[in-house]
Amino acid sequence: MKFLQILRNAATSRHNRSRVSSIAANGRFFSDQAHSQSPRRSSFGIAFDIDGVLLRGETPVGGSPQALKRLYDESGNLRIPYVFLTNGGGVPESERAEELSKLLNVPISTSQVIQGHSPFKQFANKFENDLVIAVGKGEPVAVMSEYGFKNVLSIDEYASYFEHIDPLGKFKNWSKQQVGYWKNRDRKVDPCSERVQAVFIVSDPIDWSRDIQVLCDILSTGGLPGREMSSQPPVYFASDDLSYQGLFPTERLGMGAFRIALESIYNRMHPNPLDYTSYGKPNPSVFKNAENVLMQVAPSSTTVESNGLHPFKTLYMIGDNPHVDINGARQAGQPWFSILTRTGVFKGKENHPLYPADLVVDTVEEAVGYILSKET
Repeated sequence: MKFLQILRNAATSRHNRSRVSSIAANGRFFSDQAHSQSPRRSSFGIAFDIDGVLLRGETPVGGSPQALKRLYDESGNLRIPYVFLTNGGGVPESERAEELSKLLNVPISTSQVIQGHSPFKQFANKFENDLVIAVGKGEPVAVMSEYGFKNVLSIDEYASYFEHIDPLGKFKNWSKQQVGYWKNRDRKVDPCSERVQAVFIVSDPIDWSRDIQVLCDILSTGGLPGREMSSQPPVYFASDDLSYQGLFPTERLGMGAFRIALESIYNRMHPNPLDYTSYGKPNPSVFKNAENVLMQVAPSSTTVESNGLHPFKTLYMIGDNPHVDINGARQAGQPWFSILTRTGVFKGKENHPLYPADLVVDTVEEAVGYILSKET
C-alpha cells in the first residue's frame, strides 16, 4: 500500500493537475451526441460505475441485478433513465452492452454504455486514414475501427514488424504464434516506413515493459522507431485511474499507474516532457456528456417538466472510487449527487476525508433504494 501512496502523490502533482484542468475546460466530447429537443425531461437519472459497484470481474455484487430491475416496469420497459459511466473498456460499446445484459439480467442498449475510450470517436475524422496505434487489453483495434479509424494497428502487431525492438521478446513464448499471424497479413504500406500519427491507450496495457519501450521509440522519433529524434506525435489516454478494484482483495494498478511509469521514464530519457491528454472520470466533461446521453435514453412516459436550469433536477453518480467517481461528481457540480459504495475501492466506515460523497452506503442495492424512496 506504501507503493500505491507514492503513485497517488505523483498522480496529483501540480503538473498533472494542470493537465487535467486544461482538458476539463474543453467540454466538446462526443460531438455526435446531440441534446434531445423534447420539452419534457425525466426528473432524475442515474450513472453507475461498473467495476466494484455492479460487478467484481464477471460476478454481480451488492445486489446489482435486483437493483437494476427496479428501474424497469413490469413489462421490462425502462422507466428510470440510467447509464453506465466507466473508465474501463477494451471492447466496443455494443459488445459491452450485450455482456452487461447477460451478467445483470436486464436489457441494456449500446447508448447506455459510456466507456473511458468513448471520447476517441471525436478523432476519427482527423486521423481517419493515418497510421495510429491502439494499446491495451481486449480488442483495441476493433474499438477504434468501429469509431471510424481505417489504418489502426495494435501495439502487439506493430511491434512484430520491428526485429529486436523488444529485447525481452524471445522470452515471451505466449506471443510467438500471434506474431506469425500478423506478419502474414497483407498491408499496402510497410509500418516500418510509415510514421505513426497518434497513439491511443484504449484500455489497460498488458505488457508494460514492451509497451513502454515501443511507445518511447514511437514518441521520441516522430513516429518512426529507430530513426533520429523528432517532434512527438499526440498520445491519448482513455482514463487516468491510479487503481481499481478487481477480483483480488486489494486494489490493482490501473491506466493512471501506467501513464506515470511511461511519463517518468520518457522524461528521464528525453529533453522535452511527455505531452499527453487524459480522458475519463473525474473529468467534468465526461459527466456533462453523461447528462446528454441520459436525456436521450429517458423514457418519455416517465418525464416531467424541466426546472428551467437543468434538464434533470438530480443526477446520481453511484461509484466505489472516491478519487474518480466522487471527485468527478463534485467537480461537475449541480445537479450531480454522489453516492459512495463499500463494495469496491472504498471500504471505510466513515466518509472519505478528501472527496466526501453526499451519501455513503454499503451496496448499490441500498443506493437505488435510497434514490427511489426519495424521488418516488
